[in-house]
Amino acid sequence: MKNDFQPIVGRRFNFRAAPMPHWNGVTDCEVLVVQPNERLSHTWNSSGEEAGRLKTVVAWTLTPTKGGVLVRMEQSGFRPEDEANYLGANYGWQQFVEGLEGVAAKLS
Repeated sequence: MKNDFQPIVGRRFNFRAAPMPHWNGVTDCEVLVVQPNERLSHTWNSSGEEAGRLKTVVAWTLTPTKGGVLVRMEQSGFRPEDEANYLGANYGWQQFVEGLEGVAAKLS
């Protein structure tokens, strides 16, 4: 997704994708935690009325292992009324992680 991210606590940035029904394609974010080579956390908030004002937090954690690094991503804060957003995020993150795995495979 196009973005203007910088790893600076307090930095506000946006992810931008093609609009689709019930979402204008913009995600508003703010960096919450930056621990180089360990943890990155930021808000993940829907932009626009049609998205239902989704407000979640995404956290990335890196854990060294014997064979490399374990990457964990967790998105928290979904409410019961966010089920459609949860399902959309579940699908989207699977696509993203598959792409990330492909990039990592090329580097090794």
